Amino acid sequence: MMPAARESLLDAASTALARRPWSAVRMVDVAATAGVSRQTLYNEFGSKDGLARALVRREADGYLAGVERALAGPGEPTARLTAVAEWTSSAARDNALVRAMLTGCWSERLPAPPLAAVQSVASVPAQRRADGPLPTPHDFVRIVRDRAVTALAGPTATPADAAELARACELAVRLALSCVAAPPAQGGMADLIRAVAPRQTV
Repeated sequence: MMPAARESLLDAASTALARRPWSAVRMVDVAATAGVSRQTLYNEFGSKDGLARALVRREADGYLAGVERALAGPGEPTARLTAVAEWTSSAARDNALVRAMLTGCWSERLPAPPLAAVQSVASVPAQRRADGPLPTPHDFVRIVRDRAVTALAGPTATPADAAELARACELAVRLALSCVAAPPAQGGMADLIRAVAPRQTV
């Protein structure tokens, strides 16, 4: 199947999930919305669980791509770290799957595939990847922290500087997640990140 068709199926599944609980989402409806046969859907994902894993994997990839964009943006390191925190907060607030992945709190409305790898017989490379291990909340914090340190540590950073930056990046991600439940006042995210950022990045 062409990648565009796979994306259409995932879009259809995402749209269906926005309208009804995952338990009520039917494969035949997802296929019809995407304009393909139900057999094509099963050939691509293997099962409804396979579709769920692929949907979760796509949302995880989309969130991490947003992190990369924030880190590559303009501004001083503290501003870019603030952008990561703001993206994390908004992505978790606006996307129920991202919120569940980042917090580990899966509602009954959502698919909740096991995070461990499952045995895959898929011939589709993208599905074999989706059948691999899915990131836990701890994994996301570690991944974002490590990517932030790589992007923000200057060429003259000492190991101590990098360790302090890693701590600040982890705190920034955890603060961003707390802001999903209790949003800060206007401009509050920048103030929060400034409070935890090491002096070298302010």
